[in-house]
Amino acid sequence: MKKIVVACGSGVATSQTIASKIDSMLQDEGIKASVEAVDIKSLDNIIDQVDVYVKIVSGPTNYDIPTINGIPFLTGMGRDAEFEKLKEYLK
Repeated sequence: MKKIVVACGSGVATSQTIASKIDSMLQDEGIKASVEAVDIKSLDNIIDQVDVYVKIVSGPTNYDIPTINGIPFLTGMGRDAEFEKLKEYLK
């Protein structure tokens, strides 16, 4: 099963909200993947274990895995385009 990680400053509010939305959208499309919300400080420890990183905050580190913008899942603007990218990365 593919693994998606969503990271924000605390790993509690924003990342949880976005992870929940992504999980719901994936279920609606019958796509099986695990979606985990974490705090940004934990990201370095788990990034090599995930398939897609959903980025919410800008940071100095760029990871060598597929990355999508998480903000559209929060605002709704551009959400469909980012979700299409996510689905492509999960294939």
